[in-house]
Amino acid sequence: MNKEYLNNDHLVGFENYKYSCKDTSPLSQYVMHPFWNKIILLCPRWIAPNLLTFSGFLFTFATLLLLSYYDYDFYANARDHPEVDPIPNWVFMTSAIFLFLAYTLDGIDGKQARRTGTSGPLGELFDHGLDSYTAAIIPIVMFSIFGRSDVYSINAMRMFFIVWNVLINFYLTHWEKYNTGLLFLPWGYDFSMWCTILTFLLAGIFGYEIWQFTLPGGMSAGGCFEILLYVSSMVSNVPIVFYNVYMSYKLRTGHMRSFAEAARPLFSVTIFFLLTLLWACASPTLLEKDPRALFFLTGTIFSNICCRLIVAQMSNTRCDLYNSLITPTAVFVAVSLIVGIELVELLLIYFLCFIAFFTHIHYGSCVVQQMCKHFHIRCFKIPYESHSE
Repeated sequence: MNKEYLNNDHLVGFENYKYSCKDTSPLSQYVMHPFWNKIILLCPRWIAPNLLTFSGFLFTFATLLLLSYYDYDFYANARDHPEVDPIPNWVFMTSAIFLFLAYTLDGIDGKQARRTGTSGPLGELFDHGLDSYTAAIIPIVMFSIFGRSDVYSINAMRMFFIVWNVLINFYLTHWEKYNTGLLFLPWGYDFSMWCTILTFLLAGIFGYEIWQFTLPGGMSAGGCFEILLYVSSMVSNVPIVFYNVYMSYKLRTGHMRSFAEAARPLFSVTIFFLLTLLWACASPTLLEKDPRALFFLTGTIFSNICCRLIVAQMSNTRCDLYNSLITPTAVFVAVSLIVGIELVELLLIYFLCFIAFFTHIHYGSCVVQQMCKHFHIRCFKIPYESHSE
């Protein structure tokens, strides 16, 4: 059943939307874009840009499913769980290939849109909306490289904070655009994608044991990656985001919203973070029994919150203060902690994952259909004259 999530102000805003982006990453400018400029020439003109975007996301999601099958509990590569079969090398190699394809398709979709004259707000919304889901998937699949262990890796609670670190940095980038009107692409994206791909590639060639080492001082390989992520976010993203927002007010180049309106998008994501943190800390068994379910739930609801922010910043409308998925989350967390029964808690989080996933899919598909109807276009097909030579 279709629902019109976009109101008239959203649609008018999308009509007036102009793409505004700034990419200063040396890796992106001098390596990736020249590479993508060559690759795009191999892509037939009849392939819709959104089809490239969606195909890239499917490769990422396939990586998540593959590793979930071989390592659902994150114990496969943990040295202190020898009873669990390790992940085969071909799985890591396949994951590296899938992630490289996903990264490449994500890099050429915009070029295909400009090449075929089909650039528009739907393409950017579609791209960034799927990226918000990918932001959660990447750290989850990376966890399988090291395994859930205190020997050469980190425990599930520390992984919980890593997932949220990645999500918050992604969200802040779009919150920045919501206030400045300009999307500053973070340097960390290209470096983190290459780091992820190479990590899987080396595990595929030499086996997961290559990442099981301890540095002087007792720091594990997993701990090194953990510190690298935090340092990267605190150096290359968070301070730059707030500096750019500050300068947009100082120079009066942004939207000049009041403090309350500028901070409005932060409310839902903060409440959701606190709820998941409460569940992770107060539950004696959740992160022990099924951390993957909590990570997946976190990524799904986060993506829904982020997509609504992206809609608001692209259409220059007021961002939603509250996300409706927070209500069932709060209820399920409360019931789980009050009842205190392991089986009930697991059933609740599985049911909540189901609700969140299909609610998010419904939201995304309805928004895409509504925009296609409004702009008289098709999401996965471009007009004949656009791809004819």
